[in-house]
Amino acid sequence: MKQTLDLFPIGNCAASALIDRAGRYVWACVPRVDGDPAFCALLNGAGGAEETQGLWSVEVEGQTEVVQAYLRNTPILRTVIRTGEGAAVEILDFCPRFRHYGRRYRPLAFVRLVRPLSGAPRIRVRLRPMTGYGERPCPQTAGSNHIRYVGAETTLRLTTDCPVSHVQHERLFRLEEPLGFFLGPDEGLDADVATVTSRMLRETTDYWRGWVRTLSVPLEWQEAVIRAAITLKLCAYEETGAIVAALTTSIPEHAAPDGQGRNWDYRYCWLRDAYYVVQALNRLGAADMLENYLSYLRNIVDQASRGEQGQESRTGHVQPVYGVGLEPVLTEWIAPHLAGYRGIGPVRVGNQAHEHLQHDVYGQIVLSTVQAFFDERLLRPATADDFRALEPIGERAFELHDKPDASLWEFRGREAVHTYSSVMCWAACDRLGNAAAKLGLAERAAYWNDRAAQVRATIEARAWNPAEGRYAATFDGDGLDASLLQLVDVRFAAPDDPRMQATMAAVEAGLRRGPFMLRYAIPDDFGLPQTAFNFCTFWLIEALHLSGRTAEARALFEEMLGRRTAAGLLSEDISFTGDELWGNYPQTYSLVGLINCATLLSKPWSSVR
Repeated sequence: MKQTLDLFPIGNCAASALIDRAGRYVWACVPRVDGDPAFCALLNGAGGAEETQGLWSVEVEGQTEVVQAYLRNTPILRTVIRTGEGAAVEILDFCPRFRHYGRRYRPLAFVRLVRPLSGAPRIRVRLRPMTGYGERPCPQTAGSNHIRYVGAETTLRLTTDCPVSHVQHERLFRLEEPLGFFLGPDEGLDADVATVTSRMLRETTDYWRGWVRTLSVPLEWQEAVIRAAITLKLCAYEETGAIVAALTTSIPEHAAPDGQGRNWDYRYCWLRDAYYVVQALNRLGAADMLENYLSYLRNIVDQASRGEQGQESRTGHVQPVYGVGLEPVLTEWIAPHLAGYRGIGPVRVGNQAHEHLQHDVYGQIVLSTVQAFFDERLLRPATADDFRALEPIGERAFELHDKPDASLWEFRGREAVHTYSSVMCWAACDRLGNAAAKLGLAERAAYWNDRAAQVRATIEARAWNPAEGRYAATFDGDGLDASLLQLVDVRFAAPDDPRMQATMAAVEAGLRRGPFMLRYAIPDDFGLPQTAFNFCTFWLIEALHLSGRTAEARALFEEMLGRRTAAGLLSEDISFTGDELWGNYPQTYSLVGLINCATLLSKPWSSVR
């Protein structure tokens, strides 16, 4: 079986897993999203061989067809496996999430409900968690109704009404009645498995459908938007408020010889990515994600104000990325026992980007936070104390707006003064002026507005290339970068400004490859880009619409919708031919782009009401 990214995520904002088109768990990390992958078949270089480790499969003897779909408006996956003789088996996969004793119940747990639909199916359950990043199978101990899988960091316990020996010995057996499997914490399940898992299914379904009802979705493309929104929520680590960039590590950006892949670990919270996520979900009215992330962000700001960072102790310094538990140090290392996706290594754990200087993060902190000074819906509106805590972030932005950094694309081998980073520093100062005015702090509003004006003047003088008649990717340069399209989104430039129109036209001409967009077209640390970047294609769609080419924008948006997996999702990258997704999955950037474009392009509700 060829490995693909045609995978279905399930989760509950604490646990998550990816299930392939055969109904197998091929990726799930414990005890957190950035932990040891107990299910790691996605990166073990193998396909469907019987000896594959790091998976959880339910195989039906003689199976000829597998049909999968989520239960409506939930991340609960229904898989139906049929045989040539008319037998059929249904599998429901989910991570429990609901209110319990007045608290959120979202354990590190995975539930599989297996039941016969027709005929006399025979099934085999293979449950093979690994430990040590694919180093070895988890040692097992068993009781009458449970099996313990002892990992280096976490021990999981399977509680089931299936005969335990059937699972231990991977025995083929006749499925005559529904079976429940609860794989979770190493503690007893003091209830009937069938009863409790059925209740969990019902209450988890109710939770997700209730959450979706709170969303303000566009008239068109509702199913796509809802699926993207649910999946963005699955990328939240709710305990702290962190939002990870993707659920996976080391899915390469394109095919490459082993050991030479552009493979990165995205299971951490990039402040930039999280800003875009809360911005998109806020456009749908999902205030819960914003509020929870702001709690995480306030802790980051406190760390910065006290100089409690891993690599630099300067007051106000902020890293581009942190661990989901606010960890500043994310030391990057290679997992030697995992061969990689399709055998394309290396498999990286950690991310060197925590050492980078990426000055745009100061803008994204303020942009994420400023709404809390105005939004009356929030349980905790921002206060004058919050404003004072943000001011060192603004000072840092002003200090660094004309200094070189690694850019939002995280170049590892070079630095420059990147226009996008400088514009985000401007946004930090500009929005602090707005917040100060809302709080009635006239003196501070004037101070920050003056700072913003100074930064703007510098950008206009040094990012504008008069010879080319457009903005450039770097100060005093002539390069192109797709991030220049974001100058409109942060209100630095108006879409009808002739300078911006010239910039949008140049970016499209220089970076578009067929229907898709590059981030940049120059060699980086690994050579020339070999795939397009999905988020940038959505930026192009926005630019087309803003340039009056709405019909083209809608057609390209439909093209991107057609490139989604069966789960309705996208990864980070796509081949120039559009026939294959690459990069970590599901990618929050890409789903943000989908939501933003749908809300921008959709016909209004007033057209049907």
